[in-house]
Amino acid sequence: MFLAMLDGTVVGTALPTIVGDLGGLDQLSWVVTAYLLTTAAATPVWGKLGDLYGRKGVFMTSIAIFLAGSMLCGLAQDMGQLIGFRALQGLGAGGLMVGALSIIGVLVPPRESGRMQSMIGALMPVAFVGGPLLGGFLTDQLSWRWTFYVNVPVGVVALLIVAMAIRLDRTERSPARIDYLGALLLTAAILALTLLASWGGARYGWTSPQILGLAAVSAVALAWFVRVERRAAEPVIPPRLFRSRNFTVAQILSFLVGAVMVGATSYLPQYLQFVRGRSSTESGMLLLPLMFGMLVVQLATGWLISRNGRYRVYPILGGAVLTVGALLLLPLGTNTGTAVASALTVVAGAGIGLVLQSTMIITMNGAEPRDMGAASGTVTLLRTLGGSLGVALLGAVFTGRLHGELTDRLGAEAARRLASGGEQLTPQALHALAAPLRDAYRAAVTSGLHGVLAGAAALAAVGFVVAWFIREDPLRDGPDSG
Repeated sequence: MFLAMLDGTVVGTALPTIVGDLGGLDQLSWVVTAYLLTTAAATPVWGKLGDLYGRKGVFMTSIAIFLAGSMLCGLAQDMGQLIGFRALQGLGAGGLMVGALSIIGVLVPPRESGRMQSMIGALMPVAFVGGPLLGGFLTDQLSWRWTFYVNVPVGVVALLIVAMAIRLDRTERSPARIDYLGALLLTAAILALTLLASWGGARYGWTSPQILGLAAVSAVALAWFVRVERRAAEPVIPPRLFRSRNFTVAQILSFLVGAVMVGATSYLPQYLQFVRGRSSTESGMLLLPLMFGMLVVQLATGWLISRNGRYRVYPILGGAVLTVGALLLLPLGTNTGTAVASALTVVAGAGIGLVLQSTMIITMNGAEPRDMGAASGTVTLLRTLGGSLGVALLGAVFTGRLHGELTDRLGAEAARRLASGGEQLTPQALHALAAPLRDAYRAAVTSGLHGVLAGAAALAAVGFVVAWFIREDPLRDGPDSG
């Protein structure tokens, strides 16, 4: 599970080196997007396969595919191969998280799973902050290829442990067929939404035929998907799951917190590097307060829920804390102290931790034992999809405000030249610019971050309102109790 989360961020600091070695600058973003896209699309399919054919065997298959994709990524000779192998790696990664969560959901009742879920949740902040640090270290000390090779020995050990140590009841298997049409429609909808969020306002205008076409494809695919799922004998995402109000609300919250979490961790380093002049490794270290805020709160929340069985207050409190945390970061300016900027992130981290932990427990409590794989796959899908769409949309806000600030300060022509060079402008190269250009760019990055934080605060506020619809239903005391 840690490797699956880590690989979403570990290549970030290695990308400039990868492009220098393989070329393909125009395809750079797809090294990350291909992985996230196939992970999101495959997650519910893996969950359903585990429900139908046995969770242990399906889990081990996903590990094997992930390791094969990792090795092939390290052997890639051009950008096209790397993107294709990253998609294969993401296909396997989609089964790692959902496989582990569904196995835990079967073995451990929700009332007793809080501590275990909090331990799992603790991996996420470590992966988000540790990924760029590890990627930079491996790239500098060995080669960018080791950001992929490092998965293999760890994954082989995990595969052996799962094979020898985990015992599941064989009667959990079902002879029903997988819903391939539903899986295909879900994949098409996710692909269209991802392309729309990535290209809208950047490569194409929001009213261009390309963007309107993608919107139509995603709408039709989603509508058709819902129709198919209602009629399928074994749907990929069973509609019966959404009969539970708590389950539905938890999925909305997962989507929103995924958008805020990935958006914040993607654009705060831009501020720390370009405005505060810190290196990529240092900017990762400066996000440690955010990571520890998530970590401590998730551990505490899991322990408290396991102790008293009450959970409704935590997503409500999480939405409020996350909103305040995003607003606290809005005053960041070009002269704000680095230590102050770093310390302020702890509040947002605490809010994210409160929502992440509670929504996972609410999700597992709202599903029957036969649907544990589908339920854990759905919550992971919504969180991943929220992160993908959130970072794309908040990125459009960031870019728009950056260009607007540069235009106001330098004029349209000078801003255009600086912004076009900004795609390849490193923090080190920024220091070589004339003082007026350097100051203007720093102010523009700060303005872009303010737009991202305002958007994150708005999403968190929506989450706060949505969380009030959760009901305090009793947690199950055993795997088969309802």
